[in-house]
Formats: sequence, C-alpha cells, structure tokens
Amino acid sequence: MVGPRRHGGLQGEDGMTTAQYVAATGFSLIAFVMMANFVVFLYARGVVRAAVDEGARAGGRFGASAAECETRATDVVDDLLGGGLGTGVQVGCHEDGRDEVMRAHADVVLRGWLPGVIPDWSFTLEAQSVKERAP
Repeated sequence: MVGPRRHGGLQGEDGMTTAQYVAATGFSLIAFVMMANFVVFLYARGVVRAAVDEGARAGGRFGASAAECETRATDVVDDLLGGGLGTGVQVGCHEDGRDEVMRAHADVVLRGWLPGVIPDWSFTLEAQSVKERAP
C-alpha cells in the first residue's frame, strides 16, 4: 500500500510540466536548429568553392569556352547542392580580353531556416585558371 507523499508535494501532481521547462526545451531546440543550419551553410560554401574551381579548370583547357566553364560549375552545384539550397547559387564565367585567363564566379544567397532568427548568408566566390595554349 502506498502512503501519502512526504516530500512536501501534493498527491496527484506527478508529471506536471512547468513553464520554465517548456521554455528551456524550446530554446534548446532553436539553438540546435541554428547549429545545424550553420553546418549546412558551411557545407554549401564548400560545394560552391569546388564548383567555381571545377568550372575554371574546365574552361582553362585548350579550346574551351566560357559556356563549358559555366556548364561544369553548374553541374557540380546541381549534383552536390540540389533542392532549395541550390536555388540561391548563380554561377557565371568569362575570359579576360586577351584570352589568357578563365574566371568563374558565383553569387550566393543562402536562406536561414528560421526567418527572423537565423539571418541569410550572402557571399561571392571566384576562381581563375590560366588557359592552355596550343602546343
């Protein structure tokens, strides 16, 4: 037989959740989402860095054009950063006036998962490659 509780609480209040516990749990979940979003942003930055490097390399081959550079960079972004995250990436390539250097650039806007709490992240990355010459 179970007797009355002796630690000062009222019987029948087992499992009661306080407002402080609910608030602390909510804030810890928001902090977790913020950290996860930061990790995803870093991954996306690495993908875009690889994409502009690959694009510049592809455009630097002998006889390659800026279109080949853009196609390669876009393929890398599509393969590794598909879905909604990849929609904020705009890749472009151009050659210098003397046809010696291929430059690839990406303008990126990554949207935060919690608008108003996690800010968007905007940045630009560039890469260049010296064009190969005829033997």
